[in-house]
Amino acid sequence: MLLIVVAAVVLLGGGAGGTWFYLQKKHAAAAADEEPAPKAAEAEKPIYLPLENMVVNLADPGGERFAQIGVTLDLTDEKAADQIKNLLPAVRSSVLMLVSQRSSDELLKRDGKEKLAADITAEVSRTLGFEDEAPPPRKKAKAADSDDDEDAPVKPKKKRKAPVGPVKGVLFSSFIVQ
Repeated sequence: MLLIVVAAVVLLGGGAGGTWFYLQKKHAAAAADEEPAPKAAEAEKPIYLPLENMVVNLADPGGERFAQIGVTLDLTDEKAADQIKNLLPAVRSSVLMLVSQRSSDELLKRDGKEKLAADITAEVSRTLGFEDEAPPPRKKAKAADSDDDEDAPVKPKKKRKAPVGPVKGVLFSSFIVQ
């Protein structure tokens, strides 16, 4: 009888110890997975600076079309937000100038909006004193009759570098073209 009791105690003790060891190992692995996530989230806290909505006449023939645009800047840090707030009239003016050079056809397309966002990013960075490579000049449409350029080699498009400066991106909070 004593042998059976001792065997039962050893079996129960071994089972309890194994269960405790297994649960501790599982708990430690779960805690290790959860800890880095909050640290990364705190380091990557986004900083947004909304600008007031702007109404701009567009470069369409007749000057009858206009756009109302709400812009929010995605910034790298609070220091950049303070710099932009100090230079807000110059920043708004440069954004207005960029939008007023566009036509309604251009702004109604996704590519046109993406190009405008990239140009705003570069222009705001320039206004803050950061040098960025100049945007490629716009090509005017050539006449279809021109045969002079048929033999000219086509240059591959170069990818533009990411803008240098505190503006990571431009978000449109509203975009109305009439």
